[in-house]
Amino acid sequence: MGFIFSKSMNENMKNQQEFMVTHARLQLERHLTMQNEMRERQMAMQIAWSREFLKYFGTFFGIATISLATGALKRKKPAFLVPIVPLSFIFTYQYDLGYGTLLQRMKSEAEDILETEKTKLELPKGLITFESLEKARREQSKLFSDK
Repeated sequence: MGFIFSKSMNENMKNQQEFMVTHARLQLERHLTMQNEMRERQMAMQIAWSREFLKYFGTFFGIATISLATGALKRKKPAFLVPIVPLSFIFTYQYDLGYGTLLQRMKSEAEDILETEKTKLELPKGLITFESLEKARREQSKLFSDK
């Protein structure tokens, strides 16, 4: 009699464990999906910001270029054209970020770093562990209890 009862409990416990594993996996998948969704939204905001900034900076760059070129021609001083050079670098960078392939190139470079330069990504003192967190927490609680 006890054997039948024990067998039934073991099956019930096994079913419960399977349910817990399935639930944990589903929860992890949802968490990963949510993280990716947040990352995509942040990237979209960054691109949108860059495009919006480009509109204002492009207007400034155009007015500044026309004004400086006019001043250089009227006064016959080519030195007025010098500020156009750094401004053009900023304009080109912002255009490439907002409408060009800069993000794809950055992604490719990041993937290359992840594959070939793994040691540059290591944290000082290695990964954080439960023990290191507990040690830091105990030390911090000692500081507060001493006051």
